[in-house]
Amino acid sequence: MNEQQIIRFVGALPEAVVEVASESTGAPRVAWGDTFFFYNPAGVVPQGELPFATIVTKDYPDYDTASRLDRPGVFRLNISVGRALFQELTGYPPAAHADRQAGFDYTAFDRVLPHPVYATQGWVCVLNPGEATAKQVESLVTEAHARAARRYRAASRS
Repeated sequence: MNEQQIIRFVGALPEAVVEVASESTGAPRVAWGDTFFFYNPAGVVPQGELPFATIVTKDYPDYDTASRLDRPGVFRLNISVGRALFQELTGYPPAAHADRQAGFDYTAFDRVLPHPVYATQGWVCVLNPGEATAKQVESLVTEAHARAARRYRAASRS
């Protein structure tokens, strides 16, 4: 799966909103070119809401460099899967990630891994999803979208 295939897949989910960060979106320069996926029935990027998935195309200096996204053609799909699914995927709860972080190669392609920075919040990632992870990626993104929709509806009722 390349970036455009992922963007088309996620963008086709009901009430998904896709935003590519740029100067015109008000995003910080370091995020320009990265893609953020939100759930919002109004079709606009919700203010103050976290995305349910992202595509990151470069390292964020002094913050997020473990995946070495500075290599040509490398991107990382990040997915908010929540605590229960994170534990199902990794065999341990997100809160235990700090003790296991050193055991992962965050530069490996086409593998579902805990996110190098946001694993403790229930995020996983895949560098350049391919044949080994494509179906799983579609499933994880679809579930992340459904979780975002449930959170939106619950917040709307409050």
